Amino acid sequence: MVKITYLGHSAFLLEGSKRVLLDPWIEGNPQSPITLDQCGGADVYIVTHAHGDHGLEDAIKLAKRQGGTIVSIYEIALEASSRGAKDTVGANIGSFFDVNGVKIVLTMATHSSPIGAPTGAIVELDGKRIYHAGDTGVFYDMKLIGKLYKPDLALLPIGGHFVMGPLEAAKAVELLGVKKVIPMHYGTFPVLKGKPNEFVSLLKEKGLEVDVIVLKPGESYEL
Repeated sequence: MVKITYLGHSAFLLEGSKRVLLDPWIEGNPQSPITLDQCGGADVYIVTHAHGDHGLEDAIKLAKRQGGTIVSIYEIALEASSRGAKDTVGANIGSFFDVNGVKIVLTMATHSSPIGAPTGAIVELDGKRIYHAGDTGVFYDMKLIGKLYKPDLALLPIGGHFVMGPLEAAKAVELLGVKKVIPMHYGTFPVLKGKPNEFVSLLKEKGLEVDVIVLKPGESYEL
C-alpha cells in the first residue's frame, strides 16, 4: 500500500516503505497545508523541472537539513549539487533506475524549464506505479507511457494556460489507459481555471470509466 498525500499545486508525498516527495513546493505555495519545518524529510525528492513552483529550492533545503537524494534531469541535479545538496542523481529520459530503494523513470513533458529539460516521472514503490506528469500539454506518446509502464495511478495537471486543461487531460487519460487519476496544478492562481468537475464531465462524455480522486491539500488516498 502507498499513501499519497496532496500538498497543493503539484506537490505530493508518497509514503510506503520509503518516503518520496514529488515537486515539493512548500514555501510560498498558497495551497500548502504545511510549512517547510512541518514537512519532514524524504528518502527521495523528485523535481520535474526548474520553475519556481515545482520545489527545487525546497528540495535543496530539505535534503541539506534532513537528508535524502534529489532526483531530476541531469542539469538540475548538477545545480542542486552546486548549491550544497550532498546526494543527487541526475538522469535523463530513458529507463528505470533505482534510488534508495525507489524505482524511477523520467518521461518526456511538453513544457519549458530554465535549467535542463522538463520531465514527468514514473515512480514504482511497493509494487505500485504512479505517474506524475509534471507540467505538460497532452502529447500522443502518453499512449507509449501507458503501454510501457502501465501506471496504477496518474497525477495530471488540469489547470490550463501553462499546462493541460480539462479537455486535454481527458485525452491524456484516454491515451494512458489509466483507471485512477488525481487532478493537480489547478486553482493555485487565477489563471489556472480548469476545474475537476469539468474534467469528470469530459471523461464521462468519452465513455471512460475512471476513478477521479479529488483531494484537497492535506488529504490523502491509499493505493
